[in-house]
Amino acid sequence: MTHAYDRLYLEDAMHNMGTMFDCAIHIAHCDLTLFFEMFLSSGVASQMEVGNPRYVAGLSGMELMRVVLEKASDLQWNETAYAPAERTAEYWAGWTLAYYQWHTAYSFSFIQSKGLDISTILSLYPTLHEADLSKFVANADAIVKQHQDKTNNILKIKRKQLKITQKELSELSGVSLRMIQAYEQADQDIRKAEAQTVLSLSRVLGCTPESLCYQ
Repeated sequence: MTHAYDRLYLEDAMHNMGTMFDCAIHIAHCDLTLFFEMFLSSGVASQMEVGNPRYVAGLSGMELMRVVLEKASDLQWNETAYAPAERTAEYWAGWTLAYYQWHTAYSFSFIQSKGLDISTILSLYPTLHEADLSKFVANADAIVKQHQDKTNNILKIKRKQLKITQKELSELSGVSLRMIQAYEQADQDIRKAEAQTVLSLSRVLGCTPESLCYQ
């Protein structure tokens, strides 16, 4: 498997992301979901995704939080000491998220769009925080797959609403029966289909191409 960046930086990235979320919640008193959106929009996420040494290892977690707040909000934050007595649930959420992003090489925004948002990750803390990281990866993969299966089934839902068979949809759209079956069974990802294929299906189904690809 191709990872997002050299493993040399992984431990620092995990610790710094965990600290960033911990500081954001317990020191800057940010809402967790809102801070994650700021993390994505600030550009810090994209730098960490590719393993930019300055962001994954050069800045501390608290410094990362400050950069996010400065770039993505008007929030004022006065530097203070950070000496947690123990690792919090928010730390664990950031720590594991950094590992999963490195492990899969998915972008943080893609991970979020697949149902694995920061609140969902946090909800796994009670059962997984003492488990091996492989357990978290297995649970995360299952969430992503479940979300993808649901997205692919949008095609099936819309087809059934029109009360037409897969064969009829194939004949009307010009898309092969085999591909329609593969999309509905989640053997193929409709989001990766050619634009003309999605457009042809959407015209027959009376919906937008976007509605077939995104939940």
